[in-house]
Amino acid sequence: MKILIADDDPMQRELLAGFLRQRGHAVFEAGDGTEALAVFAREPIQLALLDHRMPGLTGDAVLEQLKAINPLVRAILITAYGAVEMAVRVIKLGADDFLEKPVDLGQLLGKIERLELELAVAEDVAEVAESLSDSCWPIAIIGASPAMRETLSMARRLADSPWSVLIQGETGTGKEVFARLIHELSPRSGAPFVALNCAAIPDSLFESELFGHEKGAFTGAERAHRGCFERANGGTLFLDEVGELSPAMQSKLLRALQEKRINRVGGERDIQVDTRVLAATNRDLRALSASGDFREDLYFRLKVLDIRLPPLRQRREDIPALIEHFVARDASRPIQLAPETLDVLMRYDYPGNVRELEHIIQRSLTLARSAVLHPRDLPEEVVRNQGGDAGQLRERLDALERALLIEALEHSDWVQTQAAERLGISERVLRYKMGKYGIRRAGD
Repeated sequence: MKILIADDDPMQRELLAGFLRQRGHAVFEAGDGTEALAVFAREPIQLALLDHRMPGLTGDAVLEQLKAINPLVRAILITAYGAVEMAVRVIKLGADDFLEKPVDLGQLLGKIERLELELAVAEDVAEVAESLSDSCWPIAIIGASPAMRETLSMARRLADSPWSVLIQGETGTGKEVFARLIHELSPRSGAPFVALNCAAIPDSLFESELFGHEKGAFTGAERAHRGCFERANGGTLFLDEVGELSPAMQSKLLRALQEKRINRVGGERDIQVDTRVLAATNRDLRALSASGDFREDLYFRLKVLDIRLPPLRQRREDIPALIEHFVARDASRPIQLAPETLDVLMRYDYPGNVRELEHIIQRSLTLARSAVLHPRDLPEEVVRNQGGDAGQLRERLDALERALLIEALEHSDWVQTQAAERLGISERVLRYKMGKYGIRRAGD
């Protein structure tokens, strides 16, 4: 990361610069605000560490000008006069955080690591957006929430790999959309993308559909047929609802993945295939393999890499943008949402996720009596079910508790003793809850 240190104290600059250079950062130094702006004008600075009290331009003033030049630059203000008012003021100016003197180097490193992760995610998301804008992508990927940005970043990183990916998520979260996205971003994008729903084809026909068959292989096989593996050769095969495969088909799929060869039904020779497999499920394959209902070796073969799509209730920030998209796409006339309608839609838990929201909007647009969509135009279950059932309440409480734990850990720079004290719980309970919710510091 390219870091600018602006401080009128040469010893402070030397200390911070030496510490950060040892950790591989490119560091630029400035003795005052004017020099800091000059450095910023000629170097692609990603993070500015600004002393609040400097002669001439203060850290506040420098930050304001840096943001005017490049709104994306990240900044941490360093002050000997830390107070709540100071924190509020620098955050309003666009600073990402502030530190008190003397600077705790461990605390500084933790903040920089967090910002590095955010920048990496932002770069991945920007690359995804650029790739989609340059292609004839038929499906909108909508979502600016942290959960969605993390998922898009993960998809970008998975795309370059040749290995199988298991896409997990509830019904309606967009598993096929993300499979197509991974294919579109991959080196295989110029080759076919073939999708097969494992739950929609009878067992008697599934082998033929997956591997193909030769002419005369069975009654009605009047000509040879290429299966999905062959049609996707050089590209990507997407197996949706892979948890529904029969035990016999699980064995044959495992063989194809291991040997990269298939044999058509009724065929006498193996056919070499170069097909990347993306599989999706809304079931817990790990639990199914533990109970013997899904082959454990196939589970691990499919889950070389994995991505979990967040349910809509965990990214509610995206609901307004999704609604706007569906209204613009599906409304036959100009129509607006009453504020109370949006409030109802924001509170609903969407067990069917994005697909359910899409259908709700389509139904409501069809039945609306005026150019304004009112709560009465929404399905009854949406208006009625604003609190959710006990399970949904438990889920929301768990999500809230997880968020509070992460917030306390970040404020304490992941020092668990301090975080536990801030939360009013024991360190043992904190460790238990971190394990329960899978909370880990980035990079650990």
